[in-house]
Amino acid sequence: MSNTIFTVNSPCNRASIQPYCERVKALVTPERFEHIVRVAILSETIALANNFSAEELRAASLAAVLHDAARDLPTEELFALAPPQTELEKQHPLAVHGRAGRRLVERWGVSDERVLAAIEGHVFGVSLKHRIGMALYVADVSEPGRGVNEDIRKLAMNNLQKAYRHAVDSKVRYLRKKGKAVHPATLAVYQEICEPTQ
Repeated sequence: MSNTIFTVNSPCNRASIQPYCERVKALVTPERFEHIVRVAILSETIALANNFSAEELRAASLAAVLHDAARDLPTEELFALAPPQTELEKQHPLAVHGRAGRRLVERWGVSDERVLAAIEGHVFGVSLKHRIGMALYVADVSEPGRGVNEDIRKLAMNNLQKAYRHAVDSKVRYLRKKGKAVHPATLAVYQEICEPTQ
């Protein structure tokens, strides 16, 4: 692979994905949509670097385009789509935006479980068997516009699973360092994939 991270054009330029881009664009701020496009390009680049099949590649692109569809919705709408399941979610409504996004795009007719699980899992994490979810999670936390996690982005080009473990580990360590609560779902993923077995 060349030194440039981005080797693909925006998935939004493709006829099969473009209508979804328009629907998402209508729901989010311009800045959020720019982030979404960067995530989609990086997710696809990671997928290509890790030899995803053509079918997986399309799923990774679509999941990335849709992952923050519910991110800028008002709290009432987020909770209508995804009622809070914990006190933490009540206090931090954005914690449900992955689950809310899944419900929203299901209403749009998206039925590919890999895409839906990746959208829901981009907030708290997915299992190591979920390649599309891992690509999206890593792309979301390391897209260049964030200005952080370049090491994770580079690692993902050679070893997606290792990059994903590193991303989850970094998130949990950051939250703990800041004295912030870690969502039980994030903690479960962390314990499953990062903590050594006894």
